[in-house]
Formats: sequence, C-alpha cells, structure tokens
Amino acid sequence: MNPILVDVMRGNATESTHCGALAVLDADGAIVASLGDIERPIFPRSAVKVLQALPLVASGAADKLGLTDDELAIACASHGGEDIHAQTAARMLAKAGLDAGALECGAHWPYFDAAARALAAQGREPTALNNNCSGKHSGFLCLACALHDGKPDLRQYVRGYVNAEHPVMREVTSALEAAIGYDLTNAPCGIDGCSIPTFAIPLRHLAHAFARVGTGTGLSAGHATAAKRLRAAVAKSPYMVAGQGRFDTRVMERLGARVFCKVGAEGVFCAALPDRGLGVAIKIDDGNNARAAEIVMAAVIEAFVKLDDGEATFMRSLSDLTMKNRNGIEVGRLVATPLLRALGAR
Repeated sequence: MNPILVDVMRGNATESTHCGALAVLDADGAIVASLGDIERPIFPRSAVKVLQALPLVASGAADKLGLTDDELAIACASHGGEDIHAQTAARMLAKAGLDAGALECGAHWPYFDAAARALAAQGREPTALNNNCSGKHSGFLCLACALHDGKPDLRQYVRGYVNAEHPVMREVTSALEAAIGYDLTNAPCGIDGCSIPTFAIPLRHLAHAFARVGTGTGLSAGHATAAKRLRAAVAKSPYMVAGQGRFDTRVMERLGARVFCKVGAEGVFCAALPDRGLGVAIKIDDGNNARAAEIVMAAVIEAFVKLDDGEATFMRSLSDLTMKNRNGIEVGRLVATPLLRALGAR
C-alpha cells in the first residue's frame, strides 16, 4: 500500500488522509527520491501535454505558422476556458486555415466559474474552444498542417485526428514514447476525456521524461530544442497553461522558469525542475486533484527548488493550506505529512 502523503485536518484532528506515490529522477534515470510504488503503470492524463506538444515544434509547424509564446503555452495547457484562452486557441486555428469546427475535443462549460457565468449571462452556449484541452487540440491541428504539407483538402485530412491510427496521433504517441523511454506497444490504453488515446505509464518513466524535458538530455536534437522552446513559452505565458487562481499558473508566475508543472486528471501531477535537472511525477491513489495532488507538488517544490524567503512562504501556503467555510471561518488544514516533508533531506 502506498504511504499517506496528505492529512486533512478538521480542528486539531485528522479527518481524512490521501495516499499516493511519487518519483523524483534525474535526466540519466537515477532515482533521487521516491515514495510508494513508482513502477505501477498509471494513466498520466493531461500531465503529459508538453510531451504531446513536442512534435508541434520539432516538425517545423510552430515556425511555419508563426506561433507565439501564448499559443505554444496553451498547446501545453489545461485551461479554465476564459475568453483569453478561447481566443488564443481560435487564433492558432486561424493560422492553420481552420476554425473551431475542426476541433474534436468536444464542448463543455468553462471550468472557471466566472467565465461560465459570463457565457450564460450572454445567452451563449460553450463551444469546443472553451474545452480545457482546446489549446492542445489546436496544436494537434497545427501539426497536421506540417504533416499534410500544403496538399489540398486539409479539412478532410484532419478528420479523425484523435484516433490512434491517424498520422497526427501516431506522431504524438511516438514523441511520448521516445520521451518516457517506455514501450507503449502493450501498455494499457484507454480514451482520455478529450478523446485521444491515453496510455498507462509507470511514475518512474514519467519523472524521467520530465527530467529530460528540463535538460534536453536523452531527447533527440529536435525534441530537445522543442522542449526548451515550450518551457520558455510557458515561463513567459503561465496564465495560458491554467488561468486565474489555478495552482500551475500561480506557481509558475511566482517561480518562473525554475518550475514547469502540469496537473492531470485523477490525482496526477508532473513537473520539470530545470535548474536541478530533475523530473517529478505524482499519483494520488484516490484521484484527488485540487487538494492532495497540489499539496504534494508544493511540498516537492519546497524540497528541491532553491527559494528565497518570500517564495518559501508562498510555497508553504500551498503545502500547508488553511481551509475556510463559506462564512470565512477557519475549519481545518490540508498538510503534507512528515514523511513527505522529509523527502528533500534523504
């Protein structure tokens, strides 16, 4: 059984606990720190979007279409569906000669409540541009332009790009497999929330991939250059990766290029710590994202990233989180366990 990583306190008593596993590796594949079972394959979900975006840059599509930092950052994003996110994805599609009708991620109401309320107040329905994965899918469609290479009937070519056998998805899966250094041929496979294939991968390989993303070590020359460019874009435009009030945006706005972190569904979190040459992969057993996974990632960043006093205070507020009720009364805390706190000392 995986260890308890997060305690949920109500008053001074433990109300709930969250168990999980985590791996911290360097770019050579050496395990720097770990807790729990890091060999069990798990579905990384949206945590690997930066790996899936590598072909967008390596193919030459980003240069050919003149994609901006905002547009490259949103290709790695799980955003809140705010207007700025939807408009940025729409601009990417326009550069590719396409529109929202080409997206196959599906439509849902923006995850950011204010954006959803604004749409409803205007009497508008959400479109695929409001989907939290619209940036990633717009990146796939830009990649399709490079693969299609100017031939006619682009709209026909991109249909079904979410399917495993489509040239776009074959290129994306190949890049993922190369980055993680893990054979996906017989890996458990499912369909992600945005309709593309998702593969079960051990945390050890995910952490190694993110160390590679942070350093370029072990990647092909094209993918190493792509990883560097994508990290730089995200460091310049962290709002595109998540949005208002979200952990990923808040942390990367504060710490800049020292941290690239990306949440995935069902309690998965991955990060590259380029200054340290490390990669991080986390899985919370019960799939808790907004609480447990964020607490663990914050604690790992505290343990492995050099922080000044203000940054340390900021990160501690995320790893030892006060909970308040709707009257603003403090009711408890979410806290990293002593086992997790000791991680950096090992």
